[in-house]
Amino acid sequence: MKRGKGEKKEKKSRDGSGQVVPLTEPVVIPMATVATRSWIGGLFTRSSRRQDKSIDYTLSPLQEERLQRLQDRLLVPFDETCPDHQESLKALWNVAFPNVNLTGLVTEQWKEMGWQGPNPSTDFRGCGFIGLENLLFSARVYPVCFRRLLLKQRGDRAQWEYPFAVAGINISFMLIQMLDLQNAPKPKCIPGMNFLKLLEEDENAFDVLYCIAFAMMDAQWLAMHASYMEFNEVLQATRNQLERELSLDDIHRIQDLPAYNLLFQ
Repeated sequence: MKRGKGEKKEKKSRDGSGQVVPLTEPVVIPMATVATRSWIGGLFTRSSRRQDKSIDYTLSPLQEERLQRLQDRLLVPFDETCPDHQESLKALWNVAFPNVNLTGLVTEQWKEMGWQGPNPSTDFRGCGFIGLENLLFSARVYPVCFRRLLLKQRGDRAQWEYPFAVAGINISFMLIQMLDLQNAPKPKCIPGMNFLKLLEEDENAFDVLYCIAFAMMDAQWLAMHASYMEFNEVLQATRNQLERELSLDDIHRIQDLPAYNLLFQ
């Protein structure tokens, strides 16, 4: 399977100290050096978080409950010593490569899935456990789409492909920023406000939106004939498209998003 050739040379540029979900001030990654720096975080510093503090709105009890539950998930760091987190990581491997025995939690095998090194736990520092939850949700709920993206089964692929797993972590990171989910007590940006309507209809709306965003990113990647160095631009284009779809007047459920059909193509 194809893997970005720059993966093996990348250095980690973030640490796990401080807040458990350090998403507020990600590291700036200039395009000229993106191939030699960590992929985790930092892809959206050039896009300021768009807020309108003058807009106020009231959450329904169900919205408030589900938003709080989602925000609580953001506070859970990935803990490589936690048995539940270890089992979730193993479960991801088993669903991705059911016929390949995983030799350990730290092994060069993880690079086959698109992690930066032999220990995937270091890549979760930029997003926390929710990044793994998103990947697992995608694999279990939309397995055909998951495998198509994992194995790069469609389209004229680049010589230097994006690494699947780390791209997934960055998509989780992007959605958290785009929806302003870390703003307490509720998002102040238009995409976040509109997302809460979808969350009221489906408690899994964030995880489904993640799956849509991943499929949309891959479609943008192919349409732009992108390679490794263009990943920032592809992900920004994906964010722009998601924001446009979330602003449509006739979007009342996550299934109403035009890009939802990408999950079944």
